[in-house]
Amino acid sequence: MSEKLKIKLSIANRVYPLTIEPHQEEGLRKAAKNIEFMIKQFEQSYSVRDKQDVLAMCALQFASQVEQKSIDKATVNEHVEAKIKALNELLQSHI
Repeated sequence: MSEKLKIKLSIANRVYPLTIEPHQEEGLRKAAKNIEFMIKQFEQSYSVRDKQDVLAMCALQFASQVEQKSIDKATVNEHVEAKIKALNELLQSHI
């Protein structure tokens, strides 16, 4: 069993101490960096100064990206299933 790491992430001028598995560190640091980047973009683009509003906008942006990927994946899966079914029918007709 691997030892836990203690790290600190800074998001929206607050420090969050976390105890994590070593394999999680890179993803968490990248996520925090992406959040900070998005905060700066929202603050510059929309003149939003309230951190809670900016963080809510970030959360919405990330959540919508996850949902869109899920929708896109379902669409691709349906397309692949239809192609496999058509190929299967074609193979069955030649057997």
